[in-house]
Amino acid sequence: MNTTVSAQLGLRLVVPDRTTVPLLAGLEYAADDPYAIRMAFYVGDDEPVEWIFARELLTVGIVRKVGDGDVEVWPGPDDGTLHIALSSPFGDALFEVPLSPLADFLHRTYQTVPAGEETEFIDIDAELENLLWPS
Repeated sequence: MNTTVSAQLGLRLVVPDRTTVPLLAGLEYAADDPYAIRMAFYVGDDEPVEWIFARELLTVGIVRKVGDGDVEVWPGPDDGTLHIALSSPFGDALFEVPLSPLADFLHRTYQTVPAGEETEFIDIDAELENLLWPS
């Protein structure tokens, strides 16, 4: 059984004058971290900017606005895009993500770790050891 799921996704950064800039993002999901999806945004030749999202947040955001604070997700007006708004001390960003490839990626994550079975994939002893005796 494959324990990781990855994909590359073309998306658009919405800039202040409402034009968009195309970007590439890498998505990664690992069964041993079953609640999280890592998204690396590639901007030019710089190191990618990585954000970690709750899988459920992206899933629920397909049908309704969700999130509070640093990350908000909501469906676009045309049902073909998903909006992701990120906020950090370094600035804010709004992305338009094509819904179909993101939904395909999410579907593959749920094939790897079904909803409600996430705790079966976590090594509690290893997690406690990392918390109690960090390396």
